[in-house]
Amino acid sequence: MLIAMLLTVGLSAQELEYAMELGAMAGPSFYMGDANLNGFYKNVTMAGGLIGRYNINPRMALKFDLAYGRVKGDATNGANKFPENEGQKLSFNNALFDAGCQYEISFWGFGTGGGYKGHKRLTPYIQLGLGFTYGNDTFTMNIPLGFGVKYKVKPRWNVGVDWSMRFSMSDRLDGIEDPYRIKSGLLKNKDSYSWTMIYVSYDLCPKYRKCNND
Repeated sequence: MLIAMLLTVGLSAQELEYAMELGAMAGPSFYMGDANLNGFYKNVTMAGGLIGRYNINPRMALKFDLAYGRVKGDATNGANKFPENEGQKLSFNNALFDAGCQYEISFWGFGTGGGYKGHKRLTPYIQLGLGFTYGNDTFTMNIPLGFGVKYKVKPRWNVGVDWSMRFSMSDRLDGIEDPYRIKSGLLKNKDSYSWTMIYVSYDLCPKYRKCNND
């Protein structure tokens, strides 16, 4: 009975890691481009979708997202006056579909805090990745860059806030394409959009560790 009790205590103290997460996210979105050159959280809309992670280890993960949002703006009354506006949609509210993957690095190991590893329930992280955007009859790539904070509420439940700016390689998402007739580079004079997502996720696929008694 004593041996059984000691084994039970040892197993309960061990922190179990999980290989995957799956959840949902939603939050405010804003666009930056020809109709909004530097105004953060201007013409805010809502975005939402699914989020998933493949946890490489407690500090590194590949994060996947599939989401829907909008780019909204109005350049008719703005300070910028575009030459030759014919054919340009100066007022717009266009739908966006986004699918991407980000490499995520946490400042500390993420976990329940149990066991000898001393992982933290709360940790900030940074992220960089590659994604694809479809909007305004345009399909393009984007580069998401951002940061976030995640918290482990229960051994298998997580909540977090995730902020990212997604730099697209197209100037057509807002419908105002190259209004000044200036030659664009890879990311110069392109449209971008930002999402501030609040998410809830659930851990899947526990990682079972083998005992090193051989």
